[in-house]
Amino acid sequence: MSALFNIGYGLYVITSNDGKRDNGMIGNAVAQVALTPNRIMVSINKDNYSHDVIKETGKMNVNCLSVDAPFSVFETFGFKSGRDTDKFVTGVAKRSANGLAVLPKYVNACISLQVEEYVDLGSHGMFLCSVTEEMVLSEKETMTYTYYLNNVKPKPEAKADGAKKSWVCKICGWVYEGDELPEDLICPLCKHPASDFEPLN
Repeated sequence: MSALFNIGYGLYVITSNDGKRDNGMIGNAVAQVALTPNRIMVSINKDNYSHDVIKETGKMNVNCLSVDAPFSVFETFGFKSGRDTDKFVTGVAKRSANGLAVLPKYVNACISLQVEEYVDLGSHGMFLCSVTEEMVLSEKETMTYTYYLNNVKPKPEAKADGAKKSWVCKICGWVYEGDELPEDLICPLCKHPASDFEPLN
């Protein structure tokens, strides 16, 4: 899996609405895959509530995070589920023409998408979409996954001598304590498997 971490990714807040409330999630699998016609691909884990909402409604907004986004944005949109958490409890200041939320800050662009085709990829669903609206919101650089790991995600602290052995999730930084790492462990924050954990020295 280590070679796969060298694939470059941007980071996005993908917003949707289930008809009752606004929702948003952190995503990294977004790419322009064709020009004529213009098509955007968004792949979302089926365990995410947003997957079901977007599959049902056929629309979403991709908010492109900029490098000034603090860790709190990832805590809100990446470590909680929209099934039981209102991620826009303070309200929505701006909406695009499709009625979906546009983040008021920490984004440099927003792209509204209409789903044209859905492809079942096993663990993920891939949405092939047309662009219905584009907004450039700032000139700040887009946050990449590498930038997030190096500059935004808090670094775990090493345990003192004699303390129980610990394992840290390389994706979100959650720490599991135990002498052995269970093979079937799933990170409770980012839902990544045991293969994405490493010993914390």
